[in-house]
Amino acid sequence: MPVSESIDRTDADGETLPINELFYSLQGEGTLAGVPSVFVRTSGCNLRCWFCDSYNTSWEPTHARMDLEEIVDEIEGYDADHVVLTGGEPLVHERSVALLETLADRGYHVTVETNGTIYRDAPIDLASISPKLASSTPTPDRAPDGAEPGQWERRHERDRIDLEALAKLVESYPFQLKFVVTDEADVTEIEALLADLRGVTDESIRNEDVLLMPEGATREALAETRTRVADLALDRGYRYTPRLHVDLWNDAPET
Repeated sequence: MPVSESIDRTDADGETLPINELFYSLQGEGTLAGVPSVFVRTSGCNLRCWFCDSYNTSWEPTHARMDLEEIVDEIEGYDADHVVLTGGEPLVHERSVALLETLADRGYHVTVETNGTIYRDAPIDLASISPKLASSTPTPDRAPDGAEPGQWERRHERDRIDLEALAKLVESYPFQLKFVVTDEADVTEIEALLADLRGVTDESIRNEDVLLMPEGATREALAETRTRVADLALDRGYRYTPRLHVDLWNDAPET
């Protein structure tokens, strides 16, 4: 359901969630790649990655406001046991906790796709944490068409990593750490971040918990990075994750 066709830029009323898309597809990334899932994509994000593949949830957020009953009714209309709560950044919304509690009560397995800067106490079966590297920061020469990165560059760089939130997420939930990678410099930064994170938590963070994902929201863009990133994963002992939805449907919405 392309709920983003009903554009609503009003502030949250506390009882609803801003939903950009709600659809059924295959999980395209991570350890559950290929699993049929219902995706609930909230609108709104506290960061502004220049390469964001959900532009209409961050740079130009659009959405319809839906209450929990409406969302769950839509989810139950699909024959799926897995739900992916994504964004944007779904954990910016306090109301996401109530949705997660309702889905847990209904017996769904729920993955939350998060940038790792916000912790919420909620039932989460898999925290799919994607910390944003320095290469994600928008700059005047690296921003989406029509975007104005100036007001976001400093804020994004300041907020993109929160070790305290990351530690609480990996300590509280089954997790995967999923990084968007373009080259070896990104992996060097990942290893420095992993060292910092391991230094502030006793939770075991294994190399197999770390997934390298090629940057690219189109087949053409992935073709330029996938082999390089796969070689880096082999060389450093991390997992490689494809982007199945891009391979299958390119950059089509609701995939």
